[in-house]
Amino acid sequence: MSIKKIAYIAALSTIASISYAGSAHALGFTYEAGAYRQPTATNEGVFSDNVNSAGYTTFDFNNGQVPGNDLVKYSFSKGTYSTTAYSGQTGIYSDVWAPSGAHAEVNQTNYLAVFSDSDTIIEAQGNNTFSYFGFDAGALSVGNTLKFFNGTTLIKELTYDILNGAATVGASQHGGQKNGFFEFFSEGGNDKFNKIVISQTEGGGFESDNHTFRVESVPEPSVTLGMLTVGGLFLRKRKSQKLQAAKESA
Repeated sequence: MSIKKIAYIAALSTIASISYAGSAHALGFTYEAGAYRQPTATNEGVFSDNVNSAGYTTFDFNNGQVPGNDLVKYSFSKGTYSTTAYSGQTGIYSDVWAPSGAHAEVNQTNYLAVFSDSDTIIEAQGNNTFSYFGFDAGALSVGNTLKFFNGTTLIKELTYDILNGAATVGASQHGGQKNGFFEFFSEGGNDKFNKIVISQTEGGGFESDNHTFRVESVPEPSVTLGMLTVGGLFLRKRKSQKLQAAKESA
């Protein structure tokens, strides 16, 4: 982990502990200006440091289509989405409201915008969970909300006040509204999540780009039971061997 990230974690720990005191879940988060996928590609917004790392999956929306694969599924609470000029309907767009680069460079690629009274739902597929989610946030505005679930259990909710309070980088084309890269990561076995809900609860939009995930498999119950059974047999065998050795040495 870089010194910069360590500093951000330290700076945000107070915010996180105040906002989620008493929670049994410890999903952590950091914020930074972000990194470029390639040093010369400064017009795509910013990405996770893990964008090129094994075990991570990134969706950049650049082809204008709803992303997804056999591990990650995107859906929309109203069942439809738009790709036509910033229409006020949740969808995929390319315009001035795209999350900016690390130094306020204009993002000229497609991104996701979620509008009022609408959700974008991201779910891990099959018997999988997420242990990491990172995204480029743009033009943060009142009503921006993120929720993380494991099944029906709410792991963590972040509102505009929390996100905006953690962010520091403004972008000139967004009138000073903050941009940057947020990362969310599990800190224990009880805070892995399999669903993310991106919402806009008031006017305006919630713009994001360059979503990165780490997807992890959850063992099937039968596999887990089998492992426990094997472990129990091993422990009983070891105990029997120790008792036999004790008898022989007596």
